[in-house]
Amino acid sequence: MTTPPMLQPPLDAEQIRALFTKPYGTPGPTAAQWKAVYADDVHFTDPTQERQGIDAYILAQEGLMQRCDDVFLETETVAVSGETAFVEWRMGLKIKGIEFIYPGATRLSFNPDGKIGDHRDYFDFVGPTFAPVPVIGGLVRWLYKRFVA
Repeated sequence: MTTPPMLQPPLDAEQIRALFTKPYGTPGPTAAQWKAVYADDVHFTDPTQERQGIDAYILAQEGLMQRCDDVFLETETVAVSGETAFVEWRMGLKIKGIEFIYPGATRLSFNPDGKIGDHRDYFDFVGPTFAPVPVIGGLVRWLYKRFVA
């Protein structure tokens, strides 16, 4: 297994792509690697949680890795403009023999030091999580057809 590369701010598109790439069977970034590119007071939000500070962010990432049998993250597109970057990605979680795939996007805002000061993930948590589950999946698909389609 290869360790993710140690990156230094300011991050360019290729470095962001490296940060947002983790094949199945490889380790995620270490606490030192997160701290190298994320601000001490980073604000993190996704559809399931909101965290403030680098230690809370690292705990959130480690918690995800511990809850899953394996995790992958692959980058599709990276766009950087000034102090903002957008990343389009796919995340896969293997949990008890079931694979869940979440397509999503992230907005990163860089602080004056070039570190990530704000990280916001956008993805549909409900559909990919519950659609594969017997009985509940049928209800979720019905709700999506009724309210979204």
